[in-house]
Amino acid sequence: MPSARIPIAAFALGACALFCTSFAHAQSAAPAQSSPQPAAAHGPSTKNSVSASVDIDPDEDLTVKPSGANWLTYNGDYTGRRFSGLDQITPQNVDQLRAQWVFHIPKSSELEVTPVVVDGIMFVTAQNDAYAVDARTGRQIWHHTMPITEGLIDDASQHHNRGVAVVNSDLFMETDNAHLICLDARSGHLIWDIPYAEGNKNYGATSAPLVVKDKVLVGTSGGDDGVRGFVAAFDVNTGKLAWKFWTIPAPGEPGSSSWPGDLYLRGGGTTWMPGTYDPELNTIYWGTSNPSPDFEGDVRPGDDLYTDCVLALDPDTGKLKWYFQFTPHDLFDYDATETPVLVDATYKGEPRKLLVEANRNGFVYVLDRTNGKFLSAKPFVEKLNWASGIDASGRPIRTDVQPSAKGMLVCPGFEGATNWYSPAYNPVTHLLYFNAVEDCATYLLKHQDFEEGKTFYSTGVQHPRGQRGEKILIAYDPLNDTFGWRYPQIGMGHSSGGAMTTAGGLVFYGNDAESLEAVDARTGASLWHFQTGQNMHASPMSYAVNGKQYVAITSGSDVFTFALP
Repeated sequence: MPSARIPIAAFALGACALFCTSFAHAQSAAPAQSSPQPAAAHGPSTKNSVSASVDIDPDEDLTVKPSGANWLTYNGDYTGRRFSGLDQITPQNVDQLRAQWVFHIPKSSELEVTPVVVDGIMFVTAQNDAYAVDARTGRQIWHHTMPITEGLIDDASQHHNRGVAVVNSDLFMETDNAHLICLDARSGHLIWDIPYAEGNKNYGATSAPLVVKDKVLVGTSGGDDGVRGFVAAFDVNTGKLAWKFWTIPAPGEPGSSSWPGDLYLRGGGTTWMPGTYDPELNTIYWGTSNPSPDFEGDVRPGDDLYTDCVLALDPDTGKLKWYFQFTPHDLFDYDATETPVLVDATYKGEPRKLLVEANRNGFVYVLDRTNGKFLSAKPFVEKLNWASGIDASGRPIRTDVQPSAKGMLVCPGFEGATNWYSPAYNPVTHLLYFNAVEDCATYLLKHQDFEEGKTFYSTGVQHPRGQRGEKILIAYDPLNDTFGWRYPQIGMGHSSGGAMTTAGGLVFYGNDAESLEAVDARTGASLWHFQTGQNMHASPMSYAVNGKQYVAITSGSDVFTFALP
C-alpha cells in the first residue's frame, strides 16, 4: 500500500554552479512479481535538505489549465495543448535566454522524456531509471533504478521512456517490459511493481502514464510485432486492475470481422503514447497504432478496427463511447498515436468542443469531441499519394498505391508526415503548431508468419541512401481551416523534436539542426536558438520556481534548462 498522503520536506540543495550535475545511484528495486509488491527495505539515497513537498490532488491540481508554475503531466495538462500560462519570456526578451544548468543521464543517448515539475522538483526518466532533480539548480535529489530487460525487440529493445505521472505523493512509471511501478515521489522508494502485458513476449512499453481521478492509465508498444493492443487502468492506491479496453476485438465482438481466426491476438493497435482527458465530459481520448502485420492487408480484410483510431473512453469503466478511424485498412504504418488536442472555441459560428489532430497520414483533422463527428480534414504536406482527399464522412479517398513485391513509392514515407513528437496549441493565436516531414519511401511486401521474438511487418521499407525528409514547423488554424505560416528547417532530418507554446507569445521546439529554437507564435519569425550538439527526440516544457520562468528540454543524454538572467 502507498505511504500516507502527507506533504513532507524533500531534500534541500545548496547552490549549484552552472552545469552542475550529481549522481547518487540507488540500489536496484526488488525483482518484479505477478502481483503488486511492497517497497524494498533499502531504497534510493537522498541528499541534504530543504522545504519542498510533493502532494498532488487529482481533483484539483491535475484539472488546472493551462499549466503554470507546475508542469504536471507529459503534455502539461489534460488538454494536450502544451500551452504554458507563463509569460515572463516574450518575443522582446527571449534573445536574453541563457542556459542555467545541464543534468547528464549516464548510459543514455536519445532521451524522449518530457520532464514533470511539481513545486520546484523535476522528475525525469531514462530507460528504467527515474530521477528527482532540484528544478532551480539541476542537482540530483534521488535516483531509482531497475535493470534494463534483455531479449526485447523493436522499439522496446531501445528502452525508451517518455516520463512519469504524479498524484498525491506517488510517482508512476512504465518500464521497458511493460511493468507499471509506483514510487514514493519524495524518496524514490519502490511501493509496488505490476506486470501488465503478459502472454506475448513481443510486448513493451515506451509511454508516460496518465492519472485520471483515482486511476493510472497505461498502454503498450509492439504494434509492429504481433501483439494485441489495449489501454489499462489501475487503482492509484492499490495497483489493482480496474479495467482493460482491448483495441483489437475478439471474435463475435463489434469490429471483429477484420480478424479471422486467432489473428486478433496479433492485430496491433497498440497505445504507445499518453492520451488526453476532458473532465467536463468525463472522457479519455487515446490514439492507437497501425494494424499488424504492417504491410500485408489481405490477411486482415476490412477496416481493421480499432487500429489507427482515436478512442473516446469512459475513465470509470473503460467502455467505448465513440471512435474515429483516420486510416482504415492501413498498409503504410500510419499510427494514430499523435496527441489528440482538446480545443474549446467558436467553430463556424457556434461554440464547440473540438478535438484537433495532425495525423501521421498527412492530414490534419478537426472532430467534435462530444460525439466523434467529423468536421474537417486538410492535407499539410505536398508529398502525399496514398489518398487523393478525405470524403464528407471523414474516410480517405484511396488511390491504388500500396506495398508490392517489386516495391511501391509511398508518400508520406515510413516516418509519416508527422509522428509522436508533440504538437502545441495556443488559445490566444488559435494556432496549432507541429513539425511536419516531406518524404517518401519504397514499401515492399512479402508474406510472413508470426513468431514470438520477431517483428511482424511482412517485409519492409527502403529509403534512398543519404536522402532525408525535409522538416517544416507548421502553424495551422483549425477554426478557419487555414495555415498561418510554415517555417522550413535546415538540418539532417534526424530529429524528433516536438513543440510547446506560451502565454508570452512564443513557440519553443526542437529543430532539425540539434537546437532548441524559439519563434514568434504569430508570425513564425525565428528569435532565438541554442545548439545542444545532440539530436532531439523530445518535446520542451516550461515551469517556474520562486516566480522565475524556466524552459527545459531533453537532448541526447542531457536535460537542458534555460531562463532569463
